[in-house]
Amino acid sequence: MTQTIRTEPLTQVAFASFGDVLEVAGAPDRIINRGLCGRWHDRARLDFSEGRGGISIFKAEARMLPYTLDMVERHPEGSQAFLPMTPDPFLVIVAPDENGRPGRPRAFLTDGAQGINLHRGTWHGVLSPLAAPGLFAVVDRIGPGANLEEHVFAAPFTVVKG
Repeated sequence: MTQTIRTEPLTQVAFASFGDVLEVAGAPDRIINRGLCGRWHDRARLDFSEGRGGISIFKAEARMLPYTLDMVERHPEGSQAFLPMTPDPFLVIVAPDENGRPGRPRAFLTDGAQGINLHRGTWHGVLSPLAAPGLFAVVDRIGPGANLEEHVFAAPFTVVKG
């Protein structure tokens, strides 16, 4: 039996327990470069165990709504930030942890000018751009050891636009 999840707009308040929303909101914290650049300072908590932070480039195939969600994953050794390299919205699916297993997922739609930083250990869906080319800069942990857990749902969810 398929369950339905409706997308929500991505806001810092709604997303706070899963990670950080990376966006230009409000006035900048600092004005730099002789007054020519606003800086929204320290907007994500990067959290890594052993290893180091690295920047990779991901190219994911575009998805569409309705979207079938049958699996989530998490990274117990480090946070993971997704910074879109095109101005297109993408789908962000997260789930609370319930005793080592994912709880009921939630789905968020970015506005095309937002990135996210997932807290260490947050259950999340795979990278799901809603338009090609699906290019993202990804900041995450580079290091030895297992940093991926996957969970396949017994019954899939269907994600539809809110």
